[in-house]
Amino acid sequence: MQGFLIHFQKKAINKSIYNYNLTMKFLNYFLIIGVVFSFTLGLFSCSDDDPAPIPVVSTIFSDLDADYAPFEPITGPPTGPPKRIGETNEFTFFSFATGEIVANTDSATSNWDIGFRRSEIIFNSGANGPGNTTALMLEDIFDEVLEAPADGYASDTDNENVISSSPQNTGAPANYWWFNSGSGSSTVVAPIAGRVIVVKTSQNRYAKMEILSYYKGAPAAPDNMADEDRHYTFRYVYQPNDTRKFE
Repeated sequence: MQGFLIHFQKKAINKSIYNYNLTMKFLNYFLIIGVVFSFTLGLFSCSDDDPAPIPVVSTIFSDLDADYAPFEPITGPPTGPPKRIGETNEFTFFSFATGEIVANTDSATSNWDIGFRRSEIIFNSGANGPGNTTALMLEDIFDEVLEAPADGYASDTDNENVISSSPQNTGAPANYWWFNSGSGSSTVVAPIAGRVIVVKTSQNRYAKMEILSYYKGAPAAPDNMADEDRHYTFRYVYQPNDTRKFE
């Protein structure tokens, strides 16, 4: 009888040890799964919450053709303003997001942000396009404009564009980008220093730009009789991220 009890006790003890080992094995198994799940979730959380920002760079675009056409030679007494041979009267469209010219066939889309024709500058909104691109002019130093303003942007209208195409006169509002550095009879289009155009695109992204030259090759001292006009050279910074900062 005593031997039977000892055998029964040993069997009970072995069963308890077995159950304990089995329980610990399951606990370790679930612990490993929990650690792996938490690590994986952490990776996805970091990826979603803290995406790497796209670099912001300053770019110069040279010699954008804004409907250049040479003057027609005068063979007799002038009868009016000189005519241009091959003038198309069309805008050249540009996208800050791509940094490229947009085909004129896309004029009825939101693929472009800004358009150039002669000294006229338009934006893709209001009277000039189907997009929601708005803009404003700042009197500031390009490199010191570190953040786009929160408000103050406007669309082009039927009566007036955000940026004037005329030369600035004394007392004129600060939406003019050029002045005549030549004479009344020999106009030279010269960008006004300290004029920064800030653009809010249809995609709610921001860009700042400064016009550097209106003549092909960006000559330091343009000769309006020798240098081809209607060729914009400008520098710009486009912010592709969801912020108004240009850094």
